[in-house]
Amino acid sequence: MYKATLIPGDGIGPEVISAATSVIEAAGVDIKWDEKQVGQAAMAKYNNPLPEDTINSIEINRIALKGPTTTEIGKGFRSANISLRQRLNLYANIRPIKTIEGAKTKYKGVDLVIFRENTEDLYMGIEHMIGKDAAESIKIITREASERIASMAFSYAVKEKRKKVTCAHKANIMKLSDGLFLSSVRSVAGKFPDIQYEEVIADGLFMNMVMNPQDYDVLVLPNLYGDLLSEMSAGLVGGLGVVPGVNIGVEAAVFEPTHGTALDIAGQGIANPTAAILCGVMLLRHLGEKAAAERIYNSVSRVIKDGKHVTRDLGGTVSTLDMTKAIIDNLSDR
Repeated sequence: MYKATLIPGDGIGPEVISAATSVIEAAGVDIKWDEKQVGQAAMAKYNNPLPEDTINSIEINRIALKGPTTTEIGKGFRSANISLRQRLNLYANIRPIKTIEGAKTKYKGVDLVIFRENTEDLYMGIEHMIGKDAAESIKIITREASERIASMAFSYAVKEKRKKVTCAHKANIMKLSDGLFLSSVRSVAGKFPDIQYEEVIADGLFMNMVMNPQDYDVLVLPNLYGDLLSEMSAGLVGGLGVVPGVNIGVEAAVFEPTHGTALDIAGQGIANPTAAILCGVMLLRHLGEKAAAERIYNSVSRVIKDGKHVTRDLGGTVSTLDMTKAIIDNLSDR
């Protein structure tokens, strides 16, 4: 039996995370979940969006499955997600972007993985007002963090038999900060001569990504560009509802769907559970439960391809529970 922290999250989080745990259980993997809170649910209960009790649980279990949490725009408490990543040094955000047959998309054969540096850049939140009419944010890039994310991306490429790593930057404009990120990735690339390496300016990457996403394999980016590219790339394969993700470091891994809390449909039982279930697949692979992970992934693929038992955003009419049941019913060794 494994032990892991379970964070239902806000909005549709509890619904989709419940779906994921149900599928994992049905696949025969025994996980004892330690349920904790982050975000608005934690604020309501503890007056703290990131309780120490939650941090302690993740530190002990080293693995967590987390639902989306709400961050207010322009006011309120600082993003609990960002604070969680920084507290636990979850320095890498990994997003696999892969076509699932049956999901509505204009593209076929997309299969890429984005490695986003997760702890610095503008997302450190170091900002202040200059008088009443100007605001300043400070962008921090370090060699250590840049080389660390690059090493993870290249090591992944070798392990998964990927052929190419692409580094995106704006060193043409930000010659010191992005220049340091670029030179750091370049130094790591030199240690992996068997992996093709290329460097692209970020805006050019975005343009080519929507024209020829099949050109890319593994990508490594600083925090802000990585966030933007991850969201846009999800649109290439059917949207955030079908894309999983993980925030991972040396000591812990927090698996989390890439979509938001979708407060407008929370509690209606119509949320798409795919991303959360695929986060469960990533979690099982991380644990070494590869057979169960593949059974779940294949079942999700069959259900989406069939199209009869999918939620509205996938072109169907069924509920979250009905789609989850269909995935469980389709579990097999095929």
